[in-house]
Amino acid sequence: MSEIPRVSVVLPVYNQADHIEQIVRNYTAALDALKYSVEMVLVVNASRDGSLECCKELERGLASVRVLHNEEPGWGRAVRTGLAASHGEILCYTNSARTEPHILALHIILAAANPGMVIKANRRLRHPFLRRAGSVLYNVQCRTLFDLPVWDVNGTPKVFGRDFFPLLNLKEDGDLIDLEFILRCKQLGKQILEVPIVSAVRHGGESTTNIGSGLKMYWGAFRMRALMNNDKGK
Repeated sequence: MSEIPRVSVVLPVYNQADHIEQIVRNYTAALDALKYSVEMVLVVNASRDGSLECCKELERGLASVRVLHNEEPGWGRAVRTGLAASHGEILCYTNSARTEPHILALHIILAAANPGMVIKANRRLRHPFLRRAGSVLYNVQCRTLFDLPVWDVNGTPKVFGRDFFPLLNLKEDGDLIDLEFILRCKQLGKQILEVPIVSAVRHGGESTTNIGSGLKMYWGAFRMRALMNNDKGK
């Protein structure tokens, strides 16, 4: 892509060789209808299948697609890698396995119309009971510990202006990057608009969320709170 894009969409890709092409083509069609210049930054995230090869094939065939490769795993690492390499005026990252094209387009439209705000999804989950309960518990924990202005910490898409990205100073490599993101928004007084959506089933690929990763997130929230208290005491 020779021109500077209006919008950059970062898509971490993890073991999604069986469906990533269709997702990217569907996103491209939906965003082309908006008449914005868009780049899609695919960050292949330590995948064990043929995701990298599939993404590189898309890069060769679609002028709007760029591919990056992280040999080390981590949702947060992939998000940070993609955002740092993006060129757009409007930046976005999302879970490509769960985000429908019209939902992505809606969030970008809202961000373009509200340049001073962060736009993010507030998912109405259709997961099994235990998965929903774990998500609710984590969000209640985060709201209690940090008095957050949002209901769904991990909900994506998250869309915001390029000028806000350096202020975020994101450092998390794992799943806690979404909590870190929301905390920085609160600390900097950034307004957040949550868009209610229904979170449907995955398009495919492997979810990295399990009991172990869930416990790490619960413990990680307490760790972040302790770090904040230490910073206040200095």
